[in-house]
Amino acid sequence: MEVNNLTDRSFWKTYWKNYQYGKVPRKMFFDRFLPKDLNRKSFIEIGGFPGTMSAYFHQKYGCSVSLLDFYIDEEMVRETERVNDIKPDTIACIEQDFFNFSTDGKYDIVFSLGFIEHFNDTRDVILRHVDLLAPGGLLLIVLPNLLGLNGWIQRRFDKENYDAHNLKSMEIDRLKKIMATFSLKDLRVEYTRKPIVWLEPKAKTSLMIRRMVKMISYAIKLFPVKGKFLSPYIVIAARK
Repeated sequence: MEVNNLTDRSFWKTYWKNYQYGKVPRKMFFDRFLPKDLNRKSFIEIGGFPGTMSAYFHQKYGCSVSLLDFYIDEEMVRETERVNDIKPDTIACIEQDFFNFSTDGKYDIVFSLGFIEHFNDTRDVILRHVDLLAPGGLLLIVLPNLLGLNGWIQRRFDKENYDAHNLKSMEIDRLKKIMATFSLKDLRVEYTRKPIVWLEPKAKTSLMIRRMVKMISYAIKLFPVKGKFLSPYIVIAARK
């Protein structure tokens, strides 16, 4: 059987060594896909350690939030809460392999950001998101677009991170065909408009390179157009 994941626990343990805590943003580019009233709705963030987006959905929308990841340092999750003035233990931590996770409960919102592209079988990982949806629930999946300029930046300056992504998962026409196989409604699969490029915060990346990438990012913001070359993310939004 083909191994589905492109990363392992050691990859993520090393990855999070350089994490810098900060306040969650006041708004996100995917807010326009969300209804206004989500107070007390059940929310699960897939593969989102250290829970930044769980903190966001609790703080902005009042959701009851859970974080599922196969690597969780709970002290880092609690620090994320503290930095954002959130009551301790608000974010329920589930340290488990997503592909072995089962629950009788379902969630009003199933969310992941930068997760599905780390696996070979894109349809299977999306199906497991869909299976967690409560009736009428909202699916929101965000994945990076490395098929354009941002991918060139990653490949040139952070090949290790670039190789940890399944580029086929970012082919938008393929994603639309996959999503059409599920019994969902109000389906949207599209590029985001706000262009940006980035590098992961790794110690081995020189300050000069990081500054150069930031300058490129500032420059391309002058061209807020959708499309494979400049759009940083792809959003999948649908209701059950």
